[in-house]
Amino acid sequence: MKKSDIGLIGLAVMGENLVMNMESKGFTVSVYNRTSQKVENFVNGRAKGKNIVGTYSLEELVSSLEKPRKVMMMIKAGQAVDDMIEQLIPLMEQGDIIIDGGNSHFPDTARRTAYVESKGLLYIGTGVSGGEEGALKGPSMMPGGSPAAWESVKPIFQSICAKVEDGTPCCDWVGENGAGHFVKMVHNGIEYGDMQLICEAYQLMRDLLGMSADEMHEVFAKWNTEELDSYLIEITRDILAYKDTDGEPIVNKILDTAGQKGTGKWTGIAALDEGIPLTLIGEAVFSRCLSSMKEERVKASKVLSGPAPVFEGDRAQFINDIKNALFASKIVSYAQGYTLMRSAAKTYGWNLNYGGIALMWRGGCIIRSVFLGKIKEAYDNNPALENLLLDPYFKGIMESAQAGWRRVCAAALTNGIPLPAMTAALGYFDGYRCANLPANLLQAQRDYFGAHTYERTDRPRGEFFHTNWTGEGGDTAATQYTV
Repeated sequence: MKKSDIGLIGLAVMGENLVMNMESKGFTVSVYNRTSQKVENFVNGRAKGKNIVGTYSLEELVSSLEKPRKVMMMIKAGQAVDDMIEQLIPLMEQGDIIIDGGNSHFPDTARRTAYVESKGLLYIGTGVSGGEEGALKGPSMMPGGSPAAWESVKPIFQSICAKVEDGTPCCDWVGENGAGHFVKMVHNGIEYGDMQLICEAYQLMRDLLGMSADEMHEVFAKWNTEELDSYLIEITRDILAYKDTDGEPIVNKILDTAGQKGTGKWTGIAALDEGIPLTLIGEAVFSRCLSSMKEERVKASKVLSGPAPVFEGDRAQFINDIKNALFASKIVSYAQGYTLMRSAAKTYGWNLNYGGIALMWRGGCIIRSVFLGKIKEAYDNNPALENLLLDPYFKGIMESAQAGWRRVCAAALTNGIPLPAMTAALGYFDGYRCANLPANLLQAQRDYFGAHTYERTDRPRGEFFHTNWTGEGGDTAATQYTV
């Protein structure tokens, strides 16, 4: 009997759909789930008559596979992954491959890669984006881990992933140990930012312009035919048009408390660890935290006063300004995300292909958009590009969008409409293009109270000085100096 090309553990929505996707591309797949009934239901239901083999123990799963054996886990991140690895190692042989397709934290993937390799096996941690539809029809995939494993899994991954217009697969090798899951984490952070920016555009239209859901639907439908063309704009268009059974827009009946699974938070923590100003994504995460304080916000709304929003001006012009604010802020979000990846690549010794990452995100994933093609071009033109804002195309967009972006932020502040992500993006943009920030005063303060020393504008970089500010402090300076 012909053995299976790959085994998959975990028949939840993503796992089932990936299996159906693999089988539709000509691969035979063995499946296993801790709950045997799920295997039974799947092989006698959706998988009936297909080249999908149900197995009822890990031993049976592993023995059903072609060598080198490839076992992909689609299970909950965390301890469950470590436990499964421990169960699989004794059943597998040198050169066999364990794959984690869940949303694991990248340091865990780096640790697991080293551990699995120490046992003579190979390991891949791959980000899989696109939700259940992507898993079935073609996700974006970001594999990293043991480089020697890539050639064995490449035909499967590049067959099942999304493709861009010219047929290029939205999946390529990202880098060693935790690189794949790091890139997926940044993807999810950018996703948080994109969603928050769209919500802020929606709130401006709803609360400042007083637009109905149908009117906003028309705006998002138009935007989706222009430079903002993307999956998230597209689904926002559709959500705003969707009516409840009573004919009212269902979006108006959804409670305004947002959940999160942690990947946005991890992105923010990684940025703090790397010393990278990831301000927009940080605000997007904190906005979800603030939204979860619903009861407290309702109480506060009865106690704390602010201006009543009043719009005076050209509505059509202001809607165009909102579009520009959204687009410019989105560019800042990606610029910050790419800066974080560049920094992490140095820290962890990864050789990341930044244009290739943009290409991987062009299809299949939640943040897929036309705009990513321009990011790929930017890094193809200059692989050493320090910041996306310095690329000629994006510099031009910032110049043309800037006036409208500023008008939107000013109007929101004047009218008491919260725009945490758009204003954070503008603050970053202004800070990044500012040759002289007030950190000279900050360094003086640090030196005054803690003798932390400072550098001088009239002396070479790397020389440090201390001032006896009070006449009583003496000349002893702190030995530790960190920028």
